[in-house]
Amino acid sequence: MSIVPAQGAPRWAKSTYSAGEGQCIEWAPEHAALTGEVLVRDSKIPHAPYLTLTPASFAGLLALAKGSRLT
Repeated sequence: MSIVPAQGAPRWAKSTYSAGEGQCIEWAPEHAALTGEVLVRDSKIPHAPYLTLTPASFAGLLALAKGSRLT
């Protein structure tokens, strides 16, 4: 038998590069560390549904964002 700790709402983190512009995504690093799933949401709509990504997909999203290839 395994005991899984109860999980409440994810704690969201925002990039320090966002500079308060409101054009950013947030992710839940603690959830990712516990489960291997990377939760991502739009910071402008915090109560909207979020995406669940694999670590590889999240890395790809970050690479796109860093390369400014998103519009």
